[in-house]
Amino acid sequence: MADLKAFAEQLVNLTVKEVNELAQILKDEYGIEPAAAAVVAGPAAAAEAPAEAAVQTAFDVILKEAGGAKLAVVKLVKDLTGLGLKEAKDLVDGAPKEVKTGVTKEEAESLKKQLEEAGAVVEVK
Repeated sequence: MADLKAFAEQLVNLTVKEVNELAQILKDEYGIEPAAAAVVAGPAAAAEAPAEAAVQTAFDVILKEAGGAKLAVVKLVKDLTGLGLKEAKDLVDGAPKEVKTGVTKEEAESLKKQLEEAGAVVEVK
C-alpha cells in the first residue's frame, strides 16, 4: 500500500511536460490513448495552467497613437466616449491612453474598427 501511495504522489507532482511524455509512452508502448492518460494525470495538468481556464470577459480599448488624421480621431473619441472636446483632445494628445475600459469583446472590436478607420492605431487588451 505504501508503494501505491508513493506512486500516486509522483503522479500528482508531474509537470505538464512530463504528463505529455507519459501519455506518449502509454500510447506508443501500451496502446493506451492519451485521453485515458490525461484522466490519470488530469489534476497535475490543471494545476499547471490555471490561467488558460479563465476566459476574459472585459476588454480595454487603448489608443496607441492618433495617426495622420488627428482631428478626425479627436472628434471620434469625443463621440464614442461622451467626453468634451478638450478632454477628447487631451486623451488623444496623451496617447497611449485608454479610451474605454471593461467593455465587451464585441464593443471593443467595434471601437477599434471605428478608430482605425479614422486613422488611429489602437490596441485591445
